[in-house]
Amino acid sequence: MRLTLLRKVLIASATCMLSVSLATSPAMAQKKPKTPAAKPAKPAGGSQAIELDEPEAHGDAQGAPAAKAADMGPAPVAGQMTEQAAQAKRLFDGEKWGDAAAALYRVYKGETGDDEGNKQLAQYHLAIALYRLKFYQGSYGIFSEIADKPNHMKFNETLLWLAKLATDLPEPADIVERVGKYNDSQIDKFNNPNQRELFWQLNYLLGRYKYRNRQYDDALRLFGKVDRQSKYYVRGQFFSGISNVQLRRSIPAVQSFQRIVGAIDSGELEGLEDEDRMRDLAFLSMARTYYSASVRLDENNAPTIDSAKLSAAVKYWNKVDQGSEYWLDALFEQSWAYFMAGDYAHALGNVHTIESPYFPNSYYPEAEILKAVIYFANCQYDDAETIVAKFQTKYQPMYDDLNKVLKRFQGEDQDEPFYKFLKEVRDGKADLPPRIKIVVENALGDRQLLRHLQYVQVLDDENKRFNKAPAAFRDSALGNDVKDAMQLARDIAVRNAGQLARERYQRNLDELNEHLRDSAKILIDITSAKRNQLDAAIAGSQVTAQESERNIVKPDEEHVIWPFDGEYWRDELGFYRQTITSKCGR
Repeated sequence: MRLTLLRKVLIASATCMLSVSLATSPAMAQKKPKTPAAKPAKPAGGSQAIELDEPEAHGDAQGAPAAKAADMGPAPVAGQMTEQAAQAKRLFDGEKWGDAAAALYRVYKGETGDDEGNKQLAQYHLAIALYRLKFYQGSYGIFSEIADKPNHMKFNETLLWLAKLATDLPEPADIVERVGKYNDSQIDKFNNPNQRELFWQLNYLLGRYKYRNRQYDDALRLFGKVDRQSKYYVRGQFFSGISNVQLRRSIPAVQSFQRIVGAIDSGELEGLEDEDRMRDLAFLSMARTYYSASVRLDENNAPTIDSAKLSAAVKYWNKVDQGSEYWLDALFEQSWAYFMAGDYAHALGNVHTIESPYFPNSYYPEAEILKAVIYFANCQYDDAETIVAKFQTKYQPMYDDLNKVLKRFQGEDQDEPFYKFLKEVRDGKADLPPRIKIVVENALGDRQLLRHLQYVQVLDDENKRFNKAPAAFRDSALGNDVKDAMQLARDIAVRNAGQLARERYQRNLDELNEHLRDSAKILIDITSAKRNQLDAAIAGSQVTAQESERNIVKPDEEHVIWPFDGEYWRDELGFYRQTITSKCGR
C-alpha cells in the first residue's frame, strides 16, 4: 500500500499559551514508515490543535539578542535639575499623575534645557505616570525604548515595570521580547524575600524568550528557577516539558508533565487558572511523548513498536477526563496507538464514539482514513472502498468551499480583511456555506487567536479611556504620542491577528487536502490488491487470520457485551468495541 504517512506528536498546551497560552509546536516527528499502519497521530482537526508557543513576533519584535551596555557607551549622569524638572518631579511624588505626565514629557523632550541624565529620569517617571493613568500601551512604548538601551539610567528598574505590564496586557503585546533584553544577573537582583514572586515571574518570562528562540537548554535552566510556590510554576514546567521534547529527551519531558499533575493534585497552588484543564493537558502531553518514543524505524524503514511505551501512552490518554475539551482529541489519538498495536476493535470503537451525535461540532476527517486503512489491512477491500467513497463525497465539496472562501483574501495587504473575517466568524455573522461553517469556526477558534482578539479589545478600551481624558491632555503633544502609540499597536495587533488566522485557515485546508490525497492512495492500493499486484512490503503487513482473533470482542470479568442497535447512550461513550475479522488469504 502506498499510504506512507508520517506519525507526528504535537505536545500540547494551550499555548493555551497557558492562558496561559500554552502555545505548542510540532515535536518529535517520526519518519514515514512504509506500511499502512503509519499515519499522523496529531491533535485532530486543524482548529483543535493545541498551541503551546506563540508564533514569531511581528511588528518591531525581531527576537534579536540583548544588546550589551558596553556597546552603548557609559550611562549619563543627572546634574542639577531645572526648576521645571523639579516641579515635574514634585507633581510625580504627589501622585498628580496627569499634571506630572505633561510636565515630565516637556523635560523628556528637551524643552526645559535639562541634561541627558535628567531627561532619562523624566522619561522613566513619565512611563510610570502613564501606567498609573492606565494608559498601559503608552507606558509600555516608553518602557520598551528604555529596555532597548542598556546604558539607560533606569534600565534595570524598568524590568520591574515590564513584569507589571505582563499582567495588564495580553501576550500578543509581546512583553517577552523586551524581557529578553535582560540577563540572569539582572533578574537575580530580585531574588530576595520581598520580591520572590517577581523573581520567579521574570525567570519564567526570560525562559519563554529563550524557548521562542530555540535556546532550549537556557530555557530549561530558567524554568527550573521558578519555585513550586509560584503561580508560574505550572507554566514553567509545561514549557520545560516541551523544551525537553524539542531536545528529544522523553524521560525528563514526562517528569515535567508529572510535576504539573503532582502540583495541582497537592492543592497547594495559588493563582492557577483552569486547574482541571492544565491537568488534562499534562496527561495529553505525557501520552504523546510516550507514543512518539514508542515508534522507531528499523533499517528497512518499517516501524518497530515498544509495547511498554505504547501502553503507557494509552494509559495517559485514558486519564484525560471525559468532560474535558481535549477528550475527543485524546480518544482519536489513542485510536492510532491501538491501530499500531493491532488492536483494531479498540481503534474502531473509539472512532465510533467520536462520530456519535453527542459531538455534532466535532471535526475528525482523518478518522475515516483510519477506518479505511484498518479495513484494508484486514483485506476487506469492498468495505474499505465504500468508506473512502463516502469520505470523498463528503469532504471534497467541503475542501472546494473552503478554498473558495480563502481565495477572497488572495494578494497582498489581506491581513486586516482576514481579521475582519475572523471577527465575523467569532460573532457568528460570516457568510459561509453551511457545510463548512463548523470547520471554519473550529479552525479559527483556538486560544491563541482569541488572545489576539483580546489584545485588540484591550487597546480599544484604552482608547475609550483616552477619549474621556481632559481635553488639555488629549490635545497636547503627549496626548498625540499616547494616541499614536495605541493606534500603531492596534494596527500591528490587527495585522498579526489576521495573519495568524490566515495561517490557521490554510493549515486546516492543507490537512484536509492531505487526507483527500491519502484517500486516493488507498483506492489505488485497493485496486492493486484486487488484481494481486500489491507491493510485497505492504502485503506482508496485512493481518493474518490468526492475528485477527485478537479483534474478536469478548466479555471479561469487568465487562459485558451489549450489541449496538443504532442508539447511542452517553454512559457508553468511550467503551465501544467493533469486531473485525481478516479476509486475507481467503
